Formats: sequence, C-alpha cells, structure tokens
Amino acid sequence: MLEDVLQRGLKLVICGSAAGQRSAHLGQYYAGRGNKFWATLATVGLTPRQLSPSEYRLLPSFGLGLTDLVKGQSGGDATIVFGSAGAASLRAKMLLYEPGVLCFNGKRAAAEYFRVRDVEFGLQSKTIGVTRLFVAPSTSSAARGSWDESIWRMLADIVRAGVTV
Repeated sequence: MLEDVLQRGLKLVICGSAAGQRSAHLGQYYAGRGNKFWATLATVGLTPRQLSPSEYRLLPSFGLGLTDLVKGQSGGDATIVFGSAGAASLRAKMLLYEPGVLCFNGKRAAAEYFRVRDVEFGLQSKTIGVTRLFVAPSTSSAARGSWDESIWRMLADIVRAGVTV
C-alpha cells in the first residue's frame, strides 16, 4: 500500500503490521486519527519536531525509515492476512539496507515476524545481519491498553547510542 522509506545508512527503521485504512487512503504513514506515532517520535527526540503524516518522506534526513510487514493490504491487525512472505521480504530488505535498529511498532508485527505467539517489549536477542531488533508498544489508537512511552524512550536512547551487534 505505502512505499517503503528505506536507504542505506539509516539508524532506525520502524516496521508496522500494515497500512491502516486512513493511511492507505491518504498514501501517508500513520495518518489515523488518534495514532501517537508522529507525536512520539518528537517527544522521545527521534525527530526535532512533530512531523505530519504528509511529511513522512523527510524521515531519512533524521536517520529514520519506514516499512510494513504486510504490503498490499490495509486495515487493522484483526483484518490483515499475515503470511511468511512478509517476514522473508522484511528480512531481505534489512539485509540489503542494514539499518542500525529495526523497531516493530507493536507486538503483533513482531510476533508474526518471529512466528511466535507473544514477544516482550524492548531489545531482542535476535538480529537480522548487523541490524538489532526492538519491539515497542503500538502507537495505534486501538492499542491504548499496552501504551508505554518509556519503551519508546529506551528505543531512542539505543538509537542515539548507536548500539551495534
């Protein structure tokens, strides 16, 4: 649905499950009403100000990139058809672009990638090549119950420190 925002040399790539309905309609990442994504990036210091969804193409200038586990579908996690193709494609992209950290925006995307029922928030022991893996609470308004900004702050600290394998 949405074009990847990927290039070599990124400090962090954030991976959602799939584009939400509003994001797909507008052609902009994290455009859903109530989504905390853009505010969170600014609050934790990953961007110098709060960007709007229409400014998503500016992220590489801050060392950030975007992708989704499932391409070609949109909607909430309950309506997305996950498959192993998304995980293989994501792995190939990370091996090609080699960002410092890949952060899953929400446990569902991470669980689908790892092919497990549940994952813990935070830095993971597994890597994709040189890329460290991190799981953060979903910024979606549908996931308010698991929201914890401190985990996003931990991610920002790791990114700023340039943690490597």
